[in-house]
Amino acid sequence: MSNLYILFEHASGYALFRVREFEEIGMNLPQVEASVVDLSKFATVVKLVGFYPFQSGVNALDNINAVSEGLVHDDLRTFLDTNLPKEKKRAKMILGVADSRIASAINEHFSISCLRLHFPNLVKGLTDQNQSKAQLGLGHAYSRAKVKFNVNRVDNMIIQSIALLDQLDKDINTFSMRIREWYGYHFPELIRIISDNYTYARVVYLMKNRKEFTINHEEELEAITMDSGKTAAIFEAMKTTIGMDISPIDLINIESFAKRVIHLFEYRKSLQEYLRSKMGQVAPNLAGLIGEQVGARLIAHAGSLTNLAKYPASTIQILGAEKALFRALKTKGNTPKYGLIYHSSHIGKASAQNKGRISRYLANKCAIASRIDCFSDIPTAIFGDHLKQQVSDRLKFFDSGELPAKNVDVMQIALQEAEVEREQIISKERKRKKKEKKRRKQALAAAALDEEQNNANMLDATA
Repeated sequence: MSNLYILFEHASGYALFRVREFEEIGMNLPQVEASVVDLSKFATVVKLVGFYPFQSGVNALDNINAVSEGLVHDDLRTFLDTNLPKEKKRAKMILGVADSRIASAINEHFSISCLRLHFPNLVKGLTDQNQSKAQLGLGHAYSRAKVKFNVNRVDNMIIQSIALLDQLDKDINTFSMRIREWYGYHFPELIRIISDNYTYARVVYLMKNRKEFTINHEEELEAITMDSGKTAAIFEAMKTTIGMDISPIDLINIESFAKRVIHLFEYRKSLQEYLRSKMGQVAPNLAGLIGEQVGARLIAHAGSLTNLAKYPASTIQILGAEKALFRALKTKGNTPKYGLIYHSSHIGKASAQNKGRISRYLANKCAIASRIDCFSDIPTAIFGDHLKQQVSDRLKFFDSGELPAKNVDVMQIALQEAEVEREQIISKERKRKKKEKKRRKQALAAAALDEEQNNANMLDATA
């Protein structure tokens, strides 16, 4: 019969327990579940073999980080070597752990049967008997370290912004269709005159009841439509409209709804500006090459800028067309030529027979741009501008046969320009820090002077 040992990672250290007797089926009984919280009963089933306390909070955090990543720390290796049975007896034992990754790592190091625990009651009993404030402190330190060293923390904002932008587009289209249908009962001719949804919502909010809308509001209406012909057509259609009359309460609801739709349009514009600024900070070269929205969608689909930088160009080319790819592989048909990068203006400019070639070339440049953005200390948009020019030159080559410049020559020029711009950025940062330091010194000196003056005033008052 195999001996079962349990490795328990606690905030205070490592503990190794031996389970004296257990039944896999009996562990699910309610009586057994209730007995694990009783220390006297639980001690008859589980025996402590060894305990290794962590030396400090830093040592505890280092060990727990290694466990979470599936690595065997030196402290854990020493502890297991000391407390596990000798090598001859290890063939008859089973070591249970809570994580499958650390199980495979321990199995490689010690050549013992190591598996993930399937006895939750034993783990629950160990946890109940070992609660302490150390767990809370280590949990906070672990979370702070994960947040501090999270390499994806910057591009998370881009991922959320592009997801919200796509959702806003769907909602705005739905709401615009609803307001057209709703106000169409009162003035159906307006739908054919104004095609833009944002302009239509603003006109509805201004016009309200068409019978009360007079020629005195012509300037306001023309300021919205930006077209005197459309303004004249609206006033002409108002004279012969077949729309029905509408009650004041209905007009109030339509006006309120139109106002909310206008606010959604305005918020979408501000969100687009925010996304443009974030892409300029996080991935300026990718944004300059392929555009802010397409670049943000590539980052969001990959999961992070780091993941996108690790992808080869062939994966970036079909990113977003996975269903079509697997369907083509299953049916042995033609694989897709492009995915999300199809929305780039470069592919739209290419002729039908060159779309596949330019998409492959563009994906190659996107891979270069994403790696520069991800791994450069001071990102600049110089490489993105040169890569974009290379794609434009390749399009000219497909159309006219004019040979583009070599990639080596273009990158050498880009490196020189980027180095100059980096020096300028570093110089500006130094000046900014000097000004900040000077301002801080002046503020401290002013505060000290005020304090001396206050002390002098207090001395004068007491005298």
